[in-house]
Amino acid sequence: MKIRKYFSVLLLLLIPLLINVDMTYGGSEKRTGTAGAMELLIPVGSRGSALAGAINSLASGVEAIHWNPAGVANQKGVEAMFSTLTYIADIRLNYFAVTSRFGDFGTFGISLRSLDFGEIPITTVSLPEGTGGTYSPNYITGGLTYSREFTDRIHGGVTVKIISEKIVRTSAYGVAFDFGVQYISKESGIKLGVALKNLGPGMTFDGPDLESFVSIPGQEEGSRQRALRLPGSEFELPSTLEIGLGYDYKVADQHMLTFAGDFQNTNFGNDEYRLGAEYGYNDLFFARGGYMMTQNQDDNIYGPTFGFGINIPVEGSTIIFDYAYRHADYFDANQWFTVKVVF
Repeated sequence: MKIRKYFSVLLLLLIPLLINVDMTYGGSEKRTGTAGAMELLIPVGSRGSALAGAINSLASGVEAIHWNPAGVANQKGVEAMFSTLTYIADIRLNYFAVTSRFGDFGTFGISLRSLDFGEIPITTVSLPEGTGGTYSPNYITGGLTYSREFTDRIHGGVTVKIISEKIVRTSAYGVAFDFGVQYISKESGIKLGVALKNLGPGMTFDGPDLESFVSIPGQEEGSRQRALRLPGSEFELPSTLEIGLGYDYKVADQHMLTFAGDFQNTNFGNDEYRLGAEYGYNDLFFARGGYMMTQNQDDNIYGPTFGFGINIPVEGSTIIFDYAYRHADYFDANQWFTVKVVF
């Protein structure tokens, strides 16, 4: 017991040190726009989104696949969720995931996310107002997660993701990995989380639409043109290091307050700082709020977040409805609707 207590204190002391190191060597404005596959960063699930993403240490069950795969181990049976997000510029994100625990061996999960851009008019140089046709990009990411409890306090998990981006006849494919660790002290209410996300090789677009027909210099007049394909440049994945701290404070038997903070360092832009709070009544109703800040707040188009959740027990199972709202400058607000079933 003393060793675990010392370990808890050591982790608490290391977090400010890690944050200080990341602030010194972390993201900067010079890195903005240097990564692709940014759809991997779009939040899924209403609870974490309502907390402004400050859920690294709190995430558990099926929703933890996106935030910290270590939290997937914190469930008993089978969980399934469907979430839809009304994103900016009329883009919609749909997400489905299911997880199942296999005794002491661990917990497995699968997930699928897709972006719906709607129908986009086709324009050309000669017809800038549109040809009358439309196209729709196809962005899909599938994931396989494994998570396990190493002790009653320490959880670990990993997710491998297959990324597919396709625009008409031009496409890019990639593989990414998420790694996460959580430390949960039920006695003190303190929760710690660390996650490395979207680690993997770069991606490159390729396809017939990158071809054009040109005349070779010096060829005879009337000779047929030759096909020339422009090679695409490789782009990095949006890798992140996230460190989170949470605390549960039980006000009374039926009332729980949870506070959380997260720090995110990236390879493509400014660092982010997130704060969130949740009130729970009798594990049936939850109210949430949060706020995210960046190093350069002028570049942050998002405002406060809030949301709520309702747990409905049904014959040994639980149906969960969650909602989240996030203000956005220049665009309509983001809204998440999530349904989860716990068996």
